[in-house]
Amino acid sequence: MQQGQGSVNIACPLFLMATSNDAPLTFESALTELEALVATMETGQLPLKESLASYKRGAELLAFCQTALKDAQMQVDVLEKGVLKAFKPENSPDA
Repeated sequence: MQQGQGSVNIACPLFLMATSNDAPLTFESALTELEALVATMETGQLPLKESLASYKRGAELLAFCQTALKDAQMQVDVLEKGVLKAFKPENSPDA
C-alpha cells in the first residue's frame, strides 16, 4: 500500500515549506527547517517528486546557513583584530 501525500504533510508540517521559494528569516529558522527536511527524507517515505523538491529546498537552506556562518566569522575576525585584545591588568609587570 502506497502512502498518500496527505499523510506525509500531517507527519511533518514543515514539509510544506520545502516547496516554498521564500528565504528564511534567520539562521535558526533555516537550520530548523533543514533538520526537518532531512528527517523527513531519511524516512524514505516521500514520493520521488516530493523528494526532489525537498532536496532542492535543502540545498537552498544549506547555502543560506553557510553564508550566514561565513558572515558571522568575518564579523568575529573584525572584532578580534580591532577590539578584542588580550586583557592585561594595570598592575601586571607587562603593563
